Amino acid sequence: MQVVEANGARIPLVGLGSWELRGRACARIAEQALRLGYRHIDTAEMYDNEREVGEGLRASGINRNEVFITTKIWPSHFAPRELERAAKNSLVRLRLTDVDLLLLHWPNPEIPLSETIGALCRVKQAGLARHIGVSNFTVALIEEVVRVATEPLVCNQIEMHPFLDQSKVIAACRAHHMAIVAHTPIADGRAKNDTTLARIGNAHRKTAAQICLRWLVQQGIAAIPRSSRIERLEENITIFDFQLSTDEMAEIAKLARRGGRLVDYAYSGTPKWD
Repeated sequence: MQVVEANGARIPLVGLGSWELRGRACARIAEQALRLGYRHIDTAEMYDNEREVGEGLRASGINRNEVFITTKIWPSHFAPRELERAAKNSLVRLRLTDVDLLLLHWPNPEIPLSETIGALCRVKQAGLARHIGVSNFTVALIEEVVRVATEPLVCNQIEMHPFLDQSKVIAACRAHHMAIVAHTPIADGRAKNDTTLARIGNAHRKTAAQICLRWLVQQGIAAIPRSSRIERLEENITIFDFQLSTDEMAEIAKLARRGGRLVDYAYSGTPKWD
């Protein structure tokens, strides 16, 4: 599996997103994904499936150190003591001694960012997380968090697909050597209805969703598509056997439009998006 490197982390370019996967189905999908060659699984405290992700990892028989596990702390637990407690609880549910990447799930303006980041850095220093980062952070918040962090931040996980222009956030992250991890990378299924993606897909004998994912990884952006179907798991990882041309990459980038954002939930007020 190809990786993107950032501040010491090696993040596999394709992972399994687990939002809305629950129970035995979640454990089964995680297990099957790993058997198919995935080495990156994304979960979160809020998803209520960390236990099942851990079960899937153990059932797969894949060595723990070969798999990059990400989880995220919900903003209601951003007060320092609560964040440290939440991180430990996530590890209990996963039945792991550490995670590869621990993220702040959404900004929370009700708690000073310096306090939250201080706690996140201490969690890393205590060995509970190998790497730390953020999710759904804007340019202004990236600048603030980099200024106050005492440990390297390795990524910003954001909504990223061809229909949303995230160039400003990407530039800010890259200026600080942070990776981008794309959630909602096939636009919640909307990619399959786009004629441009379908046409380019036909030229490569690939689906529109595969073109979406290839467009991301070809920019060095990791993608974590969610799927509850085994055949889709295999499709989503079969994107390293072809390359999009410069013209195709540019044509796909032109699909971005105002109103392209699909995930606009925030814990306490919507951020001022870039």
